Amino acid sequence: MHDVRYIAMLDRAAAGGGGYLDPDTYITPQSMVAARKAAGAVVEGVHRVLDGKARHVFAVVRPPGHHAEHARAMGFCLINNIGVGIAAAREKGLRRIAVLDFDVHHGNGTQHSFQDDPEVFYASTHQYPFYPGTGAAGERGVDGNVVNVPLEMGSGDRLFLGAWEKKIGPALDAFRPQLLLVSAGFDAHHADPLAGLEVSTDGYRQLAQLINGWAATHAQGRSVWALEGGYDLQALGKSVIACLEVLLEQGHNQ
Repeated sequence: MHDVRYIAMLDRAAAGGGGYLDPDTYITPQSMVAARKAAGAVVEGVHRVLDGKARHVFAVVRPPGHHAEHARAMGFCLINNIGVGIAAAREKGLRRIAVLDFDVHHGNGTQHSFQDDPEVFYASTHQYPFYPGTGAAGERGVDGNVVNVPLEMGSGDRLFLGAWEKKIGPALDAFRPQLLLVSAGFDAHHADPLAGLEVSTDGYRQLAQLINGWAATHAQGRSVWALEGGYDLQALGKSVIACLEVLLEQGHNQ
């Protein structure tokens, strides 16, 4: 997933006392400890669902990961947690892996790392134009393995959920993934201070229900979620709980 020289650079930066890697990405002496544990949590989640020990895993981790490029830190992200999860799934023999990214910011690092790989499907809804400036609808990857649905500020639940159900869902059905990896960012919430998509807590609950349906149809019910953005702590907590309630309910029914 990452250039080994890039990881070595991060280790040196942390050992040297830390500092800014870009205008909004800061590393401290303990950052790489946290980043490795975050990526490791996603790997453990992949192992648990593929070994049949869990139906779903939600990795509540920091730092987030989906902006981290092959050899560049960005947007608070050092290691691409979902990207490492893809590598872990491949080591277990999976060949069709889907990444569903509903963070308010486009997951440039994940898309750029896998957009030329027909065995990985990447889909994202995100506010556009907005940081990091990527994720246009015309970015289609190879064999249509990338589906971006840019949304305007103020789109709300109807357009947000409609994008997933009507635009991303059919493409995901055609791909037939063996595992769903979810970049679960909750900064599209109407209470979040960094953006303006105006999604509600119930909107996230309904999206979790859609994701569970796709997991049941294609991936033996299996999904691994990794926390991405979310900067209003109350909204973040309520939204995560709403999704967890859906995951737990499905687990009890199977």
